[in-house]
Amino acid sequence: MATAALTIPRPDDWHLHLRDGAPMRAVVGHTAAVFGRAIVMPNLRPPVETVAQAEAYRARILEALPAGSRFEPLMTLYLTPRTTAEEVARAAASPHVHGIKLYPAGATTNSDAGVADLGGIEAVLAAMEEHDLPLLVHGESIEPGIDVFDREAVFVERQLAPLCERFPRLRVVLEHITTADAVEFVLGAPPTVAATITPQHLLLDRNALFDGGIRPHHWCLPVLKRRRHREALLRAVASGSPKLFLGTDSAPHEVGTKHAACGCAGIFSAPLALPLYAEAFEEAGALHALEGFASRHGPAFYRLPVATETVTLRREPWSVSASYPFGEGHVVPLRAGGTVAWRVESAP
Repeated sequence: MATAALTIPRPDDWHLHLRDGAPMRAVVGHTAAVFGRAIVMPNLRPPVETVAQAEAYRARILEALPAGSRFEPLMTLYLTPRTTAEEVARAAASPHVHGIKLYPAGATTNSDAGVADLGGIEAVLAAMEEHDLPLLVHGESIEPGIDVFDREAVFVERQLAPLCERFPRLRVVLEHITTADAVEFVLGAPPTVAATITPQHLLLDRNALFDGGIRPHHWCLPVLKRRRHREALLRAVASGSPKLFLGTDSAPHEVGTKHAACGCAGIFSAPLALPLYAEAFEEAGALHALEGFASRHGPAFYRLPVATETVTLRREPWSVSASYPFGEGHVVPLRAGGTVAWRVESAP
Protein backbone atom coordinates (compact mmCIF):
# COMPACT_ATOMS: atom_id res chain seq x y z
CA MET A 1 0.00 0.00 0.00
CA ALA A 2 1.40 3.41 -0.97
CA THR A 3 2.41 5.79 1.80
CA ALA A 4 -0.14 8.60 2.17
CA ALA A 5 1.69 10.77 4.71
CA LEU A 6 5.17 11.12 6.12
CA THR A 7 6.26 13.02 9.25
CA ILE A 8 9.94 13.85 9.70
CA PRO A 9 12.02 16.17 11.88
CA ARG A 10 12.00 19.65 10.46
CA PRO A 11 14.52 19.51 7.60
CA ASP A 12 17.42 21.83 6.79
CA ASP A 13 18.64 23.16 3.45
CA TRP A 14 22.41 22.81 3.26
CA HIS A 15 22.83 24.92 0.11
CA LEU A 16 20.68 28.01 -0.47
CA HIS A 17 20.90 31.31 -2.36
CA LEU A 18 18.87 34.14 -0.81
CA ARG A 19 20.32 37.15 -2.67
CA ASP A 20 19.97 40.46 -0.79
CA GLY A 21 17.78 43.52 -0.38
CA ALA A 22 14.22 43.46 -1.74
CA PRO A 23 14.74 40.21 -3.72
CA MET A 24 15.91 38.44 -0.56
CA ARG A 25 12.98 39.77 1.43
CA ALA A 26 10.65 38.37 -1.23
CA VAL A 27 12.00 34.79 -1.19
CA VAL A 28 13.33 34.05 2.31
CA GLY A 29 9.86 33.21 3.63
CA HIS A 30 9.49 30.29 1.21
CA THR A 31 12.43 28.52 2.83
CA ALA A 32 11.60 29.60 6.38
CA ALA A 33 8.09 28.14 6.08
CA VAL A 34 9.45 24.58 5.88
CA PHE A 35 13.15 24.45 6.74
CA GLY A 36 14.63 25.09 10.16
CA ARG A 37 18.09 26.15 9.01
CA ALA A 38 19.96 26.78 5.79
CA ILE A 39 23.55 27.21 4.72
CA VAL A 40 23.41 30.58 2.98
CA MET A 41 25.69 31.12 0.00
CA PRO A 42 28.02 34.15 0.06
CA ASN A 43 28.15 35.01 -3.67
CA LEU A 44 26.60 38.46 -3.41
CA ARG A 45 27.98 41.54 -5.15
CA PRO A 46 30.30 42.34 -3.44
CA PRO A 47 30.94 38.85 -2.02
CA VAL A 48 30.70 38.03 1.69
CA GLU A 49 34.41 37.62 2.43
CA THR A 50 34.72 38.44 6.14
CA VAL A 51 33.04 37.48 9.39
CA ALA A 52 31.90 41.08 9.82
CA GLN A 53 30.20 41.00 6.42
CA ALA A 54 28.60 37.63 7.22
CA GLU A 55 27.24 38.95 10.51
CA ALA A 56 25.76 41.98 8.74
CA TYR A 57 24.18 39.78 6.06
CA ARG A 58 22.76 37.48 8.74
CA ALA A 59 21.17 40.47 10.46
CA ARG A 60 19.49 41.50 7.20
CA ILE A 61 18.13 37.98 6.71
CA LEU A 62 16.74 37.82 10.25
CA GLU A 63 15.12 41.22 9.82
CA ALA A 64 13.41 40.02 6.63
CA LEU A 65 11.86 36.88 8.14
CA PRO A 66 8.10 36.66 8.65
CA ALA A 67 6.95 37.49 12.17
CA GLY A 68 7.34 34.57 14.53
CA SER A 69 9.71 32.63 12.29
CA ARG A 70 12.33 30.49 14.03
CA PHE A 71 14.41 29.98 10.89
CA GLU A 72 18.18 30.14 11.44
CA PRO A 73 20.52 31.23 8.64
CA LEU A 74 23.91 29.49 8.80
CA MET A 75 26.48 31.80 7.27
CA THR A 76 29.43 31.13 4.99
CA LEU A 77 32.39 33.11 3.69
CA TYR A 78 33.47 33.41 0.07
CA LEU A 79 37.00 32.04 -0.45
CA THR A 80 39.06 34.44 -2.56
CA PRO A 81 42.79 34.89 -3.18
CA ARG A 82 42.60 37.57 -0.46
CA THR A 83 41.32 35.22 2.27
CA THR A 84 43.76 34.87 5.16
CA ALA A 85 44.42 32.28 7.84
CA GLU A 86 43.52 34.96 10.39
CA GLU A 87 40.05 35.36 8.87
CA VAL A 88 39.64 31.58 8.97
CA ALA A 89 40.38 31.67 12.71
CA ARG A 90 37.80 34.42 13.20
CA ALA A 91 35.25 32.42 11.21
CA ALA A 92 35.89 29.30 13.27
CA ALA A 93 35.36 31.30 16.46
CA SER A 94 32.06 32.75 15.25
CA PRO A 95 28.88 30.94 16.32
CA HIS A 96 27.25 31.97 13.04
CA VAL A 97 29.80 31.00 10.36
CA HIS A 98 29.67 27.33 9.42
CA GLY A 99 31.88 27.02 6.36
CA ILE A 100 33.87 28.70 3.62
CA LYS A 101 32.79 28.40 -0.01
CA LEU A 102 35.20 27.64 -2.85
CA TYR A 103 34.08 28.87 -6.25
CA PRO A 104 36.44 28.16 -9.14
CA ALA A 105 36.76 31.58 -10.76
CA GLY A 106 34.11 32.05 -13.43
CA ALA A 107 32.44 28.68 -12.92
CA THR A 108 28.96 29.97 -12.02
CA THR A 109 26.88 32.99 -10.97
CA ASN A 110 28.93 35.73 -9.26
CA SER A 111 32.04 33.52 -9.15
CA ASP A 112 34.44 35.92 -10.85
CA ALA A 113 35.97 36.73 -7.43
CA GLY A 114 36.73 33.05 -6.85
CA VAL A 115 39.92 31.01 -6.98
CA ALA A 116 41.71 30.18 -10.22
CA ASP A 117 44.65 28.32 -8.66
CA LEU A 118 44.12 25.95 -5.73
CA GLY A 119 47.85 25.97 -5.13
CA GLY A 120 47.61 29.58 -4.04
CA ILE A 121 45.24 28.88 -1.14
CA GLU A 122 47.11 26.04 0.60
CA ALA A 123 47.75 28.13 3.71
CA VAL A 124 44.06 28.92 4.01
CA LEU A 125 43.10 25.26 3.54
CA ALA A 126 45.62 24.27 6.20
CA ALA A 127 44.06 26.80 8.59
CA MET A 128 40.59 25.46 7.83
CA GLU A 129 41.80 21.93 8.56
CA GLU A 130 43.41 23.11 11.80
CA HIS A 131 40.24 24.93 12.95
CA ASP A 132 37.90 22.20 11.66
CA LEU A 133 35.94 24.60 9.44
CA PRO A 134 34.23 22.89 6.48
CA LEU A 135 35.13 23.68 2.88
CA LEU A 136 32.08 23.88 0.63
CA VAL A 137 32.96 23.28 -3.01
CA HIS A 138 31.37 24.18 -6.32
CA GLY A 139 32.99 21.26 -8.09
CA GLU A 140 33.49 22.23 -11.73
CA SER A 141 36.70 22.53 -13.68
CA ILE A 142 37.48 25.89 -15.28
CA GLU A 143 40.22 24.47 -17.49
CA PRO A 144 39.81 25.77 -21.05
CA GLY A 145 38.43 23.24 -23.48
CA ILE A 146 36.67 21.00 -20.95
CA ASP A 147 33.19 20.07 -22.16
CA VAL A 148 30.49 21.60 -19.95
CA PHE A 149 29.06 18.13 -19.29
CA ASP A 150 32.46 16.85 -18.10
CA ARG A 151 33.49 19.70 -15.82
CA GLU A 152 32.38 18.03 -12.60
CA ALA A 153 34.08 14.71 -13.31
CA VAL A 154 37.31 16.45 -14.36
CA PHE A 155 37.30 18.65 -11.25
CA VAL A 156 36.81 15.66 -8.97
CA GLU A 157 39.64 13.71 -10.58
CA ARG A 158 42.21 16.45 -11.09
CA GLN A 159 41.57 18.86 -8.24
CA LEU A 160 39.28 17.61 -5.49
CA ALA A 161 40.75 14.14 -5.00
CA PRO A 162 44.32 15.48 -4.65
CA LEU A 163 43.09 18.25 -2.33
CA CYS A 164 41.43 15.71 -0.03
CA GLU A 165 44.63 13.66 0.03
CA ARG A 166 46.73 16.70 0.97
CA PHE A 167 44.29 17.75 3.73
CA PRO A 168 42.89 14.47 5.09
CA ARG A 169 41.28 16.04 8.19
CA LEU A 170 39.55 18.84 6.27
CA ARG A 171 35.78 18.41 6.15
CA VAL A 172 34.62 18.89 2.57
CA VAL A 173 31.12 19.17 1.10
CA LEU A 174 30.98 18.65 -2.66
CA GLU A 175 27.85 20.61 -3.37
CA HIS A 176 25.08 19.80 -5.85
CA ILE A 177 26.66 16.66 -7.26
CA THR A 178 25.34 15.66 -10.67
CA THR A 179 27.29 12.66 -11.95
CA ALA A 180 27.95 8.99 -11.29
CA ASP A 181 31.62 10.01 -11.06
CA ALA A 182 30.93 12.32 -8.12
CA VAL A 183 28.75 9.71 -6.42
CA GLU A 184 31.56 7.15 -6.67
CA PHE A 185 34.11 9.59 -5.31
CA VAL A 186 32.03 10.76 -2.34
CA LEU A 187 30.84 7.31 -1.29
CA GLY A 188 34.39 5.95 -1.56
CA ALA A 189 36.02 8.86 0.30
CA PRO A 190 36.70 9.07 4.05
CA PRO A 191 33.94 10.29 6.41
CA THR A 192 35.31 13.83 6.13
CA VAL A 193 33.83 14.08 2.60
CA ALA A 194 30.09 14.51 1.97
CA ALA A 195 27.79 15.93 -0.71
CA THR A 196 24.51 17.71 -1.27
CA ILE A 197 22.05 16.88 -4.04
CA THR A 198 19.40 19.16 -5.55
CA PRO A 199 15.81 18.25 -6.46
CA GLN A 200 16.37 19.12 -10.12
CA HIS A 201 19.28 16.73 -10.51
CA LEU A 202 17.23 13.92 -8.96
CA LEU A 203 14.19 14.59 -11.16
CA LEU A 204 15.50 15.89 -14.49
CA ASP A 205 18.09 14.91 -17.06
CA ARG A 206 19.52 17.10 -19.80
CA ASN A 207 16.61 16.41 -22.16
CA ALA A 208 14.59 18.75 -19.94
CA LEU A 209 16.66 21.65 -21.29
CA PHE A 210 15.25 21.07 -24.77
CA ASP A 211 11.71 19.80 -24.17
CA GLY A 212 9.86 21.38 -27.10
CA GLY A 213 12.38 24.22 -27.27
CA ILE A 214 14.97 25.93 -25.09
CA ARG A 215 13.87 25.84 -21.44
CA PRO A 216 15.73 28.66 -19.66
CA HIS A 217 14.23 27.81 -16.26
CA HIS A 218 15.92 24.41 -16.42
CA TRP A 219 19.31 26.03 -17.01
CA CYS A 220 21.55 25.68 -13.96
CA LEU A 221 25.17 25.02 -13.09
CA PRO A 222 26.27 22.33 -12.82
CA VAL A 223 24.17 21.64 -15.91
CA LEU A 224 21.67 18.75 -15.98
CA LYS A 225 23.35 15.53 -17.11
CA ARG A 226 22.49 12.31 -18.95
CA ARG A 227 19.81 10.00 -17.62
CA ARG A 228 22.38 7.48 -16.36
CA HIS A 229 23.79 10.12 -14.02
CA ARG A 230 20.35 10.98 -12.67
CA GLU A 231 19.75 7.28 -12.06
CA ALA A 232 23.07 7.06 -10.20
CA LEU A 233 21.97 9.91 -7.93
CA LEU A 234 18.65 8.19 -7.22
CA ARG A 235 20.41 4.95 -6.33
CA ALA A 236 22.78 6.84 -4.07
CA VAL A 237 20.07 8.57 -2.04
CA ALA A 238 18.04 5.36 -1.89
CA SER A 239 21.04 3.70 -0.24
CA GLY A 240 20.57 5.88 2.84
CA SER A 241 24.23 6.90 2.91
CA PRO A 242 24.89 9.42 5.68
CA LYS A 243 27.35 11.16 3.34
CA LEU A 244 24.49 12.61 1.26
CA PHE A 245 22.08 15.31 2.37
CA LEU A 246 19.60 17.88 1.15
CA GLY A 247 20.83 21.04 -0.53
CA THR A 248 18.38 22.68 -2.90
CA ASP A 249 20.77 25.19 -4.51
CA SER A 250 17.58 27.23 -4.93
CA ALA A 251 18.85 30.22 -6.88
CA PRO A 252 16.29 32.90 -7.82
CA HIS A 253 16.83 35.14 -10.85
CA GLU A 254 14.44 37.79 -12.12
CA VAL A 255 12.58 36.41 -15.12
CA GLY A 256 14.12 38.93 -17.51
CA THR A 257 17.63 37.75 -16.66
CA LYS A 258 16.60 34.18 -17.51
CA HIS A 259 14.82 35.13 -20.74
CA ALA A 260 17.93 36.74 -22.20
CA ALA A 261 20.49 36.20 -24.94
CA CYS A 262 22.92 35.08 -22.21
CA GLY A 263 20.55 33.89 -19.50
CA CYS A 264 21.53 33.40 -15.86
CA ALA A 265 22.09 29.89 -14.53
CA GLY A 266 19.98 28.88 -11.54
CA ILE A 267 16.74 27.12 -10.62
CA PHE A 268 14.32 28.51 -8.03
CA SER A 269 12.82 25.61 -6.07
CA ALA A 270 12.32 26.98 -2.55
CA PRO A 271 8.47 27.04 -2.54
CA LEU A 272 8.20 23.35 -3.48
CA ALA A 273 11.56 21.82 -2.66
CA LEU A 274 10.58 19.29 0.00
CA PRO A 275 7.61 17.93 -2.02
CA LEU A 276 9.93 17.56 -5.03
CA TYR A 277 12.38 15.53 -2.97
CA ALA A 278 9.47 13.34 -1.83
CA GLU A 279 8.61 12.70 -5.48
CA ALA A 280 12.21 11.72 -6.26
CA PHE A 281 12.52 9.40 -3.26
CA GLU A 282 9.19 7.81 -4.11
CA GLU A 283 10.40 7.23 -7.68
CA ALA A 284 13.47 5.52 -6.21
CA GLY A 285 11.28 3.37 -3.95
CA ALA A 286 12.99 4.94 -0.95
CA LEU A 287 10.57 7.20 0.91
CA HIS A 288 11.89 5.59 4.09
CA ALA A 289 15.29 7.20 3.36
CA LEU A 290 13.98 10.76 3.00
CA GLU A 291 14.12 11.47 6.73
CA GLY A 292 17.83 10.76 6.96
CA PHE A 293 18.63 12.73 3.82
CA ALA A 294 16.47 15.75 4.72
CA SER A 295 16.68 15.89 8.51
CA ARG A 296 19.57 13.88 9.97
CA HIS A 297 22.65 13.51 7.76
CA GLY A 298 23.34 17.22 7.36
CA PRO A 299 23.18 18.05 11.08
CA ALA A 300 25.49 15.12 11.82
CA PHE A 301 28.09 16.33 9.33
CA TYR A 302 27.90 19.95 10.49
CA ARG A 303 27.78 18.84 14.15
CA LEU A 304 24.46 20.47 14.91
CA PRO A 305 21.40 19.02 16.66
CA VAL A 306 18.54 17.40 14.78
CA ALA A 307 15.35 19.44 14.96
CA THR A 308 12.81 18.55 17.64
CA GLU A 309 9.95 20.08 15.60
CA THR A 310 8.42 18.08 12.76
CA VAL A 311 6.84 18.62 9.36
CA THR A 312 4.29 16.39 7.66
CA LEU A 313 4.17 15.60 3.97
CA ARG A 314 0.94 14.29 2.49
CA ARG A 315 0.37 12.79 -0.96
CA GLU A 316 -1.97 15.43 -2.29
CA PRO A 317 -1.43 17.05 -5.71
CA TRP A 318 -1.31 20.84 -5.92
CA SER A 319 -0.65 23.41 -8.62
CA VAL A 320 2.57 25.42 -8.67
CA SER A 321 2.30 29.18 -9.25
CA ALA A 322 3.47 30.48 -12.60
CA SER A 323 5.71 33.00 -10.81
CA TYR A 324 6.41 34.63 -7.46
CA PRO A 325 7.28 38.25 -6.55
CA PHE A 326 11.01 38.97 -6.57
CA GLY A 327 11.93 42.51 -5.64
CA GLU A 328 10.43 44.74 -8.33
CA GLY A 329 10.04 41.79 -10.70
CA HIS A 330 9.14 38.12 -10.65
CA VAL A 331 10.89 34.77 -10.42
CA VAL A 332 9.68 31.60 -12.14
CA PRO A 333 9.90 28.43 -10.02
CA LEU A 334 10.75 24.93 -11.08
CA ARG A 335 7.65 23.23 -12.51
CA ALA A 336 5.84 26.56 -12.89
CA GLY A 337 2.18 26.03 -13.75
CA GLY A 338 2.47 22.28 -13.25
CA THR A 339 1.54 20.03 -10.35
CA VAL A 340 3.44 18.39 -7.52
CA ALA A 341 2.34 15.08 -6.03
CA TRP A 342 3.19 15.89 -2.39
CA ARG A 343 2.25 18.80 -0.16
CA VAL A 344 3.73 20.05 3.10
CA GLU A 345 0.70 19.69 5.32
CA SER A 346 2.07 21.12 8.53
CA ALA A 347 5.13 22.96 9.67
CA PRO A 348 6.02 24.92 12.82
